[in-house]
Amino acid sequence: MSDHHLLGRFVRRFLLEEVVGDRNLTVNTQRSYRDTIRVLLRYLAERHSADPAQLTAEQLTANVVREFLGHLARERGNSAATCNQRLAAIRSLFRFMAREVPELVDHSAQIQAIPLRRAAVPSMTYLEKPEVDAVLAVPDRRRTMGRRNHALLLFLYNTGARASEAAQLTVGALTLDPPPAVRFVGKGRKTRVCPLWPDTARLLRELLGPDAADGPADAPVFRSIRGQPLTRYGVYALVRRSVAGAAEKACPSLHGRRISPHTLRHTTATHLLRAGVDPNTIRAWLGHVSLETTNRYAEVDLETKARALEACAITVPDRTPTWRKDRDLMAFLTSL
Repeated sequence: MSDHHLLGRFVRRFLLEEVVGDRNLTVNTQRSYRDTIRVLLRYLAERHSADPAQLTAEQLTANVVREFLGHLARERGNSAATCNQRLAAIRSLFRFMAREVPELVDHSAQIQAIPLRRAAVPSMTYLEKPEVDAVLAVPDRRRTMGRRNHALLLFLYNTGARASEAAQLTVGALTLDPPPAVRFVGKGRKTRVCPLWPDTARLLRELLGPDAADGPADAPVFRSIRGQPLTRYGVYALVRRSVAGAAEKACPSLHGRRISPHTLRHTTATHLLRAGVDPNTIRAWLGHVSLETTNRYAEVDLETKARALEACAITVPDRTPTWRKDRDLMAFLTSL
């Protein structure tokens, strides 16, 4: 087999040139592609005694990929969604190889033909307003970390930001003078601007201090206790702690529920919808690619459904004969 069909050379160029350079995918997507290839090569080395340095593209057949996906599901316990994510990365790698080497077009087409697994759509959970208030009340605002935690939780609810977007937020992305707003660069490098409530802007201004405007624009807004930028795992941990505290102190309805920063994102969308905000505005607010994603919130919100049902309700006319309503007449007839 000729050297230029060695898989290693394609992998290196795919990750550095295609994923990072040409497509400029987000860091999380880059890591997902890298991890997929790492798990795949480890599987081939253990199950097929294949040396990754000598593995060729032709050896990675459609059947081998199917076996790998089965291994992920059965032995690693991966969900259908995770298996589909891994398959998408492998498909992308083979599309790149097909463009580079025409002889691999048919081989790549066989990989592309592997169907995605059917994955159950997870139920979309959200919090009611009293539950949000209970979570926001948990941080001790007399302490520095408590003020940071409260500001971060309110920021998540205000903007519907993803955990990674909140963790990576910089001072330069904020406009705290009226009208206050924040600029996000979300999935697909798409930029969106979200308005901030006056209370959110005030808390962020207090958190950053009076000299924040004169500091570097790339300074992180939310920092750890050691002064380092907060990670998305730190955001997840904060939300979990706050929900547990709210469940223990004031809101039993939160007991046993798995609430994440993405739940707060769903909550923002649902509450905006209830307030009568146009779905297109919510789509732009949250950075959804498709309006279909935003419309899912209308499907799960019972209050919105109830209002729609009430608006469509018809009035059934009273068909009771008039003479039956006259009690005096009925009594007179009965006495005869």
